[in-house]
Amino acid sequence: MSDDPLLSVSGLHKYFTQNDGFIDRLLGADETVKAVNGVSFDIERGETLGLVGESGSGKSTTARSVLRLDEPTKGTVSYDGTDLTALSDREMTEMRKRIQIVFQDPASSLNRRKTVGQIIKQPMEIHGLYEGERDARVDELMETVGLPPQYSNRYPHEFSGGQRQRVGIARALAVDPDFIVADEPVSALDVSIQAQILNLLEDLQEEFDLTLLFIAHDLSVIRHVCDRVAVMYLGEIVELADADELFSNPQHPYTRALLGAIPQPVPELARQRQVLEGEVPSPLDPPSGCSFNPRCPEATEECTSIDPTLDDVAGATGGHKAACIHVDEFETGAGVPSAAQGVDERFSIENFDAEPTLATDGRGRDQGRGDDDR
Repeated sequence: MSDDPLLSVSGLHKYFTQNDGFIDRLLGADETVKAVNGVSFDIERGETLGLVGESGSGKSTTARSVLRLDEPTKGTVSYDGTDLTALSDREMTEMRKRIQIVFQDPASSLNRRKTVGQIIKQPMEIHGLYEGERDARVDELMETVGLPPQYSNRYPHEFSGGQRQRVGIARALAVDPDFIVADEPVSALDVSIQAQILNLLEDLQEEFDLTLLFIAHDLSVIRHVCDRVAVMYLGEIVELADADELFSNPQHPYTRALLGAIPQPVPELARQRQVLEGEVPSPLDPPSGCSFNPRCPEATEECTSIDPTLDDVAGATGGHKAACIHVDEFETGAGVPSAAQGVDERFSIENFDAEPTLATDGRGRDQGRGDDDR
């Protein structure tokens, strides 16, 4: 097996052109939204890389650009030695057997007019897989994700939110992929259901030797499932480190602020947290220098003119990188205990591993559901 990363993203940019109205279009007055602005990272085989940041930071656009659901403006995406950005549409379709995605909203990502069996079977039909065995494969996948196979003839609206997300995971597994993007797969679910889905993803990763890009804005989720974490702000990665290293020794002021925003059970710890002021700048007109400088409590005059690069942190371990010109001036581990202690352990409860069931009243009518009740 190759020692090279399974996925290598280098200098990825994704810009969108925006017109505000008829006059702007007539005059050709286009504005450019820099949704992703020079992102680079690697993902090793069998690894889970977490991508975290506020809403609008560019996480989902990065993932969609990696998969070419949105065409990158520039940059390269190398998957197992193949540059995805150089592939034709036909070649990219063939590559999609190896790379799949689980979308954020299980209700809108499933076709309401198809049964869940048809939804899971469709990728096999598109790629010509499992000829003559597709129905059996659907039953197998439903069992794998914890759903009764006899419900394959039901429609998405007949399932709860957590069960619909299991259908989405089964659909992603249908073509035997190596790599899955999980785009905030639990953000629309109740906390207990989040735990079931996260535990399922971990089990499937081990069973099928999967590599994951896991997108979330909940740091408790990220710490539970990810080996390494990349923190995004305004289209750029501002910090990248092993998960344990990031939580115990955050170096970028933005990462510290995210950790400080985790709810604290102890009032004394809650009072120590650092609260960000102001709004996230518009990607139409990003600030000069460091993109975080308008909100950064550590910002100096230099920060408004120098655009920091993602460099190794001196004395840190595990390939820890941060994009801040003052990173070496910060006290190591400063302010971290309150943030680290505040990360809850709600995803370790054994009861959350229970598989969902649909109870009936003896006459075939649903009385309750094993995960949420919609």
